[in-house]
Amino acid sequence: MSHYVSRLGRRSTATPSRLRLHRRPRRVAMLSVHTSPLHQPGTGDAGGMNVYIVELAQRLAAINIEVEVFTRATTAALPPVVELSPGVLVRHVDAGPYEGLAKEDLPAQLCAFTHGVMQAWAGQRPGHYDLVHSHYWLSGHVGWLAAQRWGVPLVHAMHTMAKVKNANLADGDTPEPAARVIGETQIVAAADRLIANTAEESEELVRHYAADPAKVAVVHPGVNLGRFRPADGRAAARARLGLPQDALIPLFAGRIQPLKAPDVLLRAVAALLDERPDLRPRIVVPVVGGPSGSGLAKPEGLQKLAARLGIADVVRFHPPVGQEQLADWFRAASVLVVPSYSESFGLVAIEAQAAGTPVLAAAVGGLPVAVRDGETGVLVQGHDPAAYARVLARFADDPGMSPRMGAAAARHATSFGWDTAAGATADVYTAAMQAHRRRVRSHHG
Repeated sequence: MSHYVSRLGRRSTATPSRLRLHRRPRRVAMLSVHTSPLHQPGTGDAGGMNVYIVELAQRLAAINIEVEVFTRATTAALPPVVELSPGVLVRHVDAGPYEGLAKEDLPAQLCAFTHGVMQAWAGQRPGHYDLVHSHYWLSGHVGWLAAQRWGVPLVHAMHTMAKVKNANLADGDTPEPAARVIGETQIVAAADRLIANTAEESEELVRHYAADPAKVAVVHPGVNLGRFRPADGRAAARARLGLPQDALIPLFAGRIQPLKAPDVLLRAVAALLDERPDLRPRIVVPVVGGPSGSGLAKPEGLQKLAARLGIADVVRFHPPVGQEQLADWFRAASVLVVPSYSESFGLVAIEAQAAGTPVLAAAVGGLPVAVRDGETGVLVQGHDPAAYARVLARFADDPGMSPRMGAAAARHATSFGWDTAAGATADVYTAAMQAHRRRVRSHHG
């Protein structure tokens, strides 16, 4: 009998085996190698995944599942362990230099990171962690080793997949390396359960990575409905942000990189103004976010594009903002524009809708789940700026379209609360623990 099962038996000899089989984990080791839950989303490699991990961990703690998040230390200023909130610890692991390490350089640091995770575990009593939940392929590799070493189940969330990204590359974007494809394939085979954001992602895991369909569970990410809500409405938000009350405001919010395609919005606005110069005095296009990924090579690229297109006067660039202020940007916008080439879920689309703002998005990845076409926003096939310009013209010509769709969007978003997501994730943990016990038993049988 494995150490894991015998420990369970020893700890709860009085518990009927039926109850013991269905228990939830008490403590989960959550791995997020390349991005810390303490980082500002919209900067560097920090984005929706950071928000996902913070919110999920806090809601799991609220249902009595303690979470310890392991992440790579990127500054000496932070202590090795930070309590994010009751029941949620963030452990900073030294692996490679603090500054200037690109995501592409991180595979070389996985050994050092794994060593740090093992050291933290060695300082605990046996059986400290009941389960490992890794996020993104880099963490999956560490999670695979840790789960094996500790005799516990591995639950993995891809967030994005190399094969899917490579099939939907933006012009001039760099394909994901073969090493990542191989790594992801190994993790899919090793995990006890895989969490997909949408049914489409679940099908992609099966199709591209030969995942066992029985191991894949679909859990929609949530949205913080307390923070992202219509609040005091569009006029007040515009006043706070110094935006004109009667303007058409198509907003881009996110990391500035080819994958997210902010250039499609700029080209669409240029096309719209070519055809409708009368709209120029009443359009403002905020771009809120910082360069990331392959966008770091040309951080001023988008500003130069705006100037080349002759729309520098209507585009306003803003560095990334905190979640509270982001909610205000959403409320102030007429429409959030998400023209991404690939998007596993599009958390930003749900956040904007929760704040009462419709979304104009590319019909890719999880966006058709996040946005109800024609009701809470508009989905566009492909990335032709002219197609986006046509939709923006409709928003300009029908002032009631934005509030009408926005009200439907806010209602739609209420079904994406984090409590629902945390409950569903806890169910996946329970199933992973059962599957793992069965596998250990059959292995030793």
